[in-house]
Amino acid sequence: MTPLIDIGVNLAHDSFDADRDEVILRAAEVGVTRMIITGTSVTASARAAELASSRPGLYATAGIHPHHASELHEHSIDALESLAAQPRVVAIGECGLDFFRNFSPPDAQERAFAAQLELAAKVELPVFLHQRDAHERFTEIVAAYRDRLVGGVAHCFTGGPEELEAYLDLGLYIGVTGWVCDERRGAALREALPHIPLDRLLIETDAPYLLPRDLEPKPRSRRNEPAFLPHVLEHVAKGLGVSAEEAARASTANAETLFRLPPEESLLSV
Repeated sequence: MTPLIDIGVNLAHDSFDADRDEVILRAAEVGVTRMIITGTSVTASARAAELASSRPGLYATAGIHPHHASELHEHSIDALESLAAQPRVVAIGECGLDFFRNFSPPDAQERAFAAQLELAAKVELPVFLHQRDAHERFTEIVAAYRDRLVGGVAHCFTGGPEELEAYLDLGLYIGVTGWVCDERRGAALREALPHIPLDRLLIETDAPYLLPRDLEPKPRSRRNEPAFLPHVLEHVAKGLGVSAEEAARASTANAETLFRLPPEESLLSV
């Protein structure tokens, strides 16, 4: 099987503090040989970059999640730009809009989003994008920057065929998580899945969140981790009507292309 890349894992989350090395080892043992650690605030992005520098096969993003948009101040973008200059930081984000929870006001979210898209264009890194209950405004904002961006991924895509078409038209890759395994909430995604071109497919866990609901046996902690990415892959491949190997090959090649990852590097290189 082609080695897998988990393009979105919150490995700096405190739920991994007690066994982070073991989590990494379990992932490598099942073929997940590279991971991109998600940055969600300036502090979390710095931690993600620090972790990424600790061993081969780990990379990071640097960004401010819409939940934290209210924390954006005059020095935040400068701090992200400094992080973006580090060789293990491969994208700007997680950034975008989340009008479902509105932990930050919508206007603050839009300002933070635009500032990070501006930064991504300046430093020529792809964007790692978040959208929930904000599709139309999100699409408008991304479209305004499309010609200046070097690429991006709609992280944890959960929409249906119409949203998928809009994001493909924007030139985005599509990140699929264990949401596809959820018989309650994943219907729209499963309907869209056959329409994802193989050359736009990426897979991710978003661990420790989004533990696949049909995973058996479930961990006692109910914590998701990168070792469960092959389970997501099987569902994705079935929905696409291709073999798991074909889906793995496509997702890995796409991640290497979008994030400019060296193909020879691996967690197993230690």
